[in-house]
Amino acid sequence: MGGYNLYADKILDVTGEAWTSNTDLEFVVDGKTYGFPVAVEGWGMAYNADILTAAGVDPLTLTSQAGYLAAFQAIQAYYDTNASMSDYAVVSMAAGSGMTWVTGLHNFNGYLSSGLDYSDSSIIDKLNDGEVDASRLAQLANWVELLFTWSDKTILLSGGYDEQVGKFASGEAAFLHQGNWTDSSYSESTFTFGYAPHATLTTGNDSLFIGAPSFYVINADTNSEANAKLFLNDLAASAAGHDYMVNQAHMVPAFNSVTLTPSTPLSALIMQWNQDGKAYAWWQNDMPSGFGMETLGPI
Repeated sequence: MGGYNLYADKILDVTGEAWTSNTDLEFVVDGKTYGFPVAVEGWGMAYNADILTAAGVDPLTLTSQAGYLAAFQAIQAYYDTNASMSDYAVVSMAAGSGMTWVTGLHNFNGYLSSGLDYSDSSIIDKLNDGEVDASRLAQLANWVELLFTWSDKTILLSGGYDEQVGKFASGEAAFLHQGNWTDSSYSESTFTFGYAPHATLTTGNDSLFIGAPSFYVINADTNSEANAKLFLNDLAASAAGHDYMVNQAHMVPAFNSVTLTPSTPLSALIMQWNQDGKAYAWWQNDMPSGFGMETLGPI
């Protein structure tokens, strides 16, 4: 909302445009549509399916904290029986300096949206009114503790994005706490990729965190309104537009009519989860400015 509030008087109302019936992720304020979703991004617990299979872990069990604990233990036991895997990590996650966008936003978004319908803003509304759901917060704390306990300690405490993703890309970590924006790192990765939900809640986690991080808007004062509207409708509905979004820009389209699949592994999975309706909303950006990264992240 920050960007919208800054330019609200300059953004054209595009309610009723043809593309708005082809997506569930348009930017809406007070029932009116203003933003065309550029692409979809999402995150969960990315996993190396080859390691999970070798360790006897069924990804379908990864819907609860108990399921993850059992999986983490089985994977570590598998490493322990293979001398060449002594430096392998169960989880690759960075939570030190510079990574509060992961700890304070992505982790905490589970508290705000896990287990809720996509449009259910009840928890974020309460937070912004100063109310805390103690049960949800305790469940989040247990999940964070579980992640930290089973993470590579060097990467967790002093590593950054490159170290975190690099460990996973090299095939030396079973799980990665990141999203599909890491896809450019896997050109030389040879394992099979998968995604599982974060177990923010004790049980019943069945979706990934999926949303549109940015939007195209039209200048309300433009002399090219008709052409701008035509361009957006063409991008959303035409074969050329679909080819551009998926094959040239390597994005996950936010439009339901797109049947092309991204060639990059995590983006292809995000698209499938989203089309299957397995998505929890992004509410982390609706917290007060700075609260996530400056207050929650360091904690």
